[in-house]
Amino acid sequence: MNNLRQVTMRDITYIDKFREGLQNFHKSSDVGIMGILNVTPDSFYDGGVNLSVKAAIASGLKMKRDGADIIDIGGASSRPGSQSISAAEEWSRVEPVIHGLLDSAPEMNISIDTYRAEVARKAVEAGAVLINDISAGSLDPELLYAAGEADVPYVLMHMNGRPDNMQIDPSYKDVVSEVKAWFKVKIAELSEAGVKDLILDPGFGFGKRQEDNYALLNNLREFSELDLPILVGISRKSMIFNALECKPSEALNGTTVNHAWALERGASLLRVHDVREAREVVVLHHHLCNVKSIEKEK
Repeated sequence: MNNLRQVTMRDITYIDKFREGLQNFHKSSDVGIMGILNVTPDSFYDGGVNLSVKAAIASGLKMKRDGADIIDIGGASSRPGSQSISAAEEWSRVEPVIHGLLDSAPEMNISIDTYRAEVARKAVEAGAVLINDISAGSLDPELLYAAGEADVPYVLMHMNGRPDNMQIDPSYKDVVSEVKAWFKVKIAELSEAGVKDLILDPGFGFGKRQEDNYALLNNLREFSELDLPILVGISRKSMIFNALECKPSEALNGTTVNHAWALERGASLLRVHDVREAREVVVLHHHLCNVKSIEKEK
């Protein structure tokens, strides 16, 4: 089954279908859902929950049933202050989960959450259709070229610093304009590396102060002129639980509220821990957009 899956995933028709789906998220109110599947012991919210292969596969399949369009698998934590692990250890965590999920659901869209070219290449060979890189190639410059060679879409995320130091006194004069200018430079760089399809992620919580995170969320439409899908990853993050003075485990309601605000401001994809709840936000937002469309026609 795995060999057949690899051949199928490399077929240009399948990749084009996935690209078309991304554009549909971007151009319509049917926002996509990316389920977070961390197979790590130390992620900030779900560390250790999916550390066993059996548990991870079960979680990924449940996310798909709950309405996830993409399952984003990560084998190395990127929480503030996290320490790096080897590429070999990272791959050993994600490989059996990718194979297990695709054996059970061959049509599943798998994203690999990594900043390493070696892991990204192996994941695409195993069937991943999307590379989600927190570092924009800053931690492994080869990753940009690996994404171009693999001919799969790539998530371009803004991060100020590295996971181990990014929250040590981050500073911006105007975070929205600075992130936007950075996107323009990196988009050109990725085009030169042969990457055809980009998704933009402002990098909530990655080298950002509380006020920076909410400035980015409030001004999300500023990035619309770049005419690319925008991914919002705010699920249970500190911008929510610190503001509410609660724990990440108690931040679902705040996450849901912020997801609704993100959709109103043009988000194309939501990266979430809680797929069913996020899908409900998308469904209700779709109804709201339909009413707005009818009212404009009157």
